[in-house]
Amino acid sequence: MDALHTDLYQLTMAAGYFHRGMTSRAATCELFVRRLPRHRRFLVAMGLDRVVRYLEGLRFTDEQVAYLSAIPALADAMTPAFCDYLRSFRFRGDVWAVPEGTVFFPNEPLLRVTAPLIEAQLIETFALSAINHATAIASKAARVVLAAGDAGVMEFGTRRAHPDAAVDAARAAYAVGCVGTSNVEAGMRFGIPVLGTAAHMWTMAHPTEEAAFEGYVAVFPSAAILLIDTYDTLVGAARAAAIARDKLKGVRLDSGDLGALSVAVRRILDAAGCASAKIVASGDLNEHRIAELRRAGAPIDLYGVGTDLVTSIDAPSLGGVYKLVEIGGADPAAAGERTPIAKFSEGKATLPGAHQVHRFRDRAGKLARDVIALDSEPMSPEAEPLLAPVVKRGARVAPPEGLDAIRARVREQLGALPEALRRIDDDPAPGAPFAVEVSPELGALVETVRARVVAGAG
Repeated sequence: MDALHTDLYQLTMAAGYFHRGMTSRAATCELFVRRLPRHRRFLVAMGLDRVVRYLEGLRFTDEQVAYLSAIPALADAMTPAFCDYLRSFRFRGDVWAVPEGTVFFPNEPLLRVTAPLIEAQLIETFALSAINHATAIASKAARVVLAAGDAGVMEFGTRRAHPDAAVDAARAAYAVGCVGTSNVEAGMRFGIPVLGTAAHMWTMAHPTEEAAFEGYVAVFPSAAILLIDTYDTLVGAARAAAIARDKLKGVRLDSGDLGALSVAVRRILDAAGCASAKIVASGDLNEHRIAELRRAGAPIDLYGVGTDLVTSIDAPSLGGVYKLVEIGGADPAAAGERTPIAKFSEGKATLPGAHQVHRFRDRAGKLARDVIALDSEPMSPEAEPLLAPVVKRGARVAPPEGLDAIRARVREQLGALPEALRRIDDDPAPGAPFAVEVSPELGALVETVRARVVAGAG
């Protein structure tokens, strides 16, 4: 059960709402990213399915309620009535979201939740945890995939991440275009192709490299990809070709000058009649190193990327936030009335009201600009709405989306990026060369709310 996968203050606030009679007040909260991490020009939304599954199964067990009652900071509030409320808790709100695999930019809501205040509050931590992590990995993986071009990318980072995070990272990486993962659990859970060869330990456990190759081909005659750099890469390539011959599906390089070695290995394989054998490269790779290898003409067919991808090493923390944007009155019968809410803290201001993102494209189908507008505003027929309903009164409005559909969306979205956004070189300037505008009506509401709260009338 995930009910306790949260911060304590979500529970103290929930208890406070309950005891102050605020439980039934309708609230709308939105999850968004304030600014792009360094070196990012776009982000790829991911993690929504994990959040929806959490909402569907969110329950407090008797054991969990007993534990909460023993926490000193909560003890005063854990009355029989509140304990009964937690035991019967279900999420019954509505959720709108940007579909997984969608490219997005700062301040654009990824998730919009409208629910009784206590429900909207309790889900904040888990929603942020799931979406921040998956989106960070998906956005990093998208850069790697763009750098690789026609070559394939395999996600090989399980040993560099927490076991649970590794599974989610494998899903995110495959969703944005990686051809498979080394993570077997992710393969079983999500239907992702599982890929891998042998480690250097296999070779070192045999008396000779020849014996190691012979043994591997004997066990895996239809899937023989041999790791050839344990001792001498070029000698290993010649041995692999001589031993496996037409059974050789590929060789893997894991060290050294991958550009020069891949050229030499390609010649050895071709001369030995193994022209169909693929060259797989791994070893501390990232988008920049892959781009360098491709510019140099390295004949590498597949890249195995681990640590840098699975940790999003240059931007490991996304920093998405979840904020109240409007609240209803104390009378549930007047739930249609909403008061727009905003923060005006320096560097942390938010936009009031519930929002929709209107996306415009140019004549070539490339992304041109986005407009953040109030969800009540009419939309231009030329615009695409980014947020769509996914949960209504606590239930999914459609079956979970398959990874094939998400992969297709990512391909279309990355293909629609203007060239300035597809670049993967390090940009010292923060932000992205893409226009995200605020609609005039929303801009006017910002000033109205600012005047109200500054005057102390809100």
